[in-house]
Amino acid sequence: MNETTKIESSFLSDVKTLRERARQSLTDGAVVATYQGDVAKTIELLQAVVATELVCVLRYQMHAIAAEGIHSESVAAEFQEHADVERKHMLDAANRIDQLGGVPNFNPDGLASRSATEYGEGGNLVEMIKQNLIAERIVIEHYQELIRYFGDKDPTTRIMLEGILADEEEHAADMHDLLVAHQGKPFLEE
Repeated sequence: MNETTKIESSFLSDVKTLRERARQSLTDGAVVATYQGDVAKTIELLQAVVATELVCVLRYQMHAIAAEGIHSESVAAEFQEHADVERKHMLDAANRIDQLGGVPNFNPDGLASRSATEYGEGGNLVEMIKQNLIAERIVIEHYQELIRYFGDKDPTTRIMLEGILADEEEHAADMHDLLVAHQGKPFLEE
């Protein structure tokens, strides 16, 4: 047996073993015996992601409708675009909960307490941009922590969150650019 074969056999299951394991515990759906995460904890954490993304959808949607002023049309369009992306994030997390055998919690009771971000207030255009930038910065940090938590224990959830994180970083950059354009100075330097 050469060195490559020894290395491969030390971490790869043979096909017979994979087939046998796949036939066991069919009620577990996508959760197989080699899943290294804690399913209940993963679902709990993803329920918070669903709530966070749903609050973000509602905030961006409210801001898209409430935006007023000479430059409001383009900013409202940006808010609407972000609301649509946040909705996709929420559905991705909800679908992952379903894959793990849970039921996504869309109940409005307690939504704000389950969310990492806040709904915010209306206000003028600059205040709304700031609220969204703050919310994006919160979720960036929160999702970075979740990605580190899931690591190799749950690569599917980690990869999903990495994709969401990339969008959230883009949203934060968009909000920062809008803020600079409307205030004339970077918010982050205050």
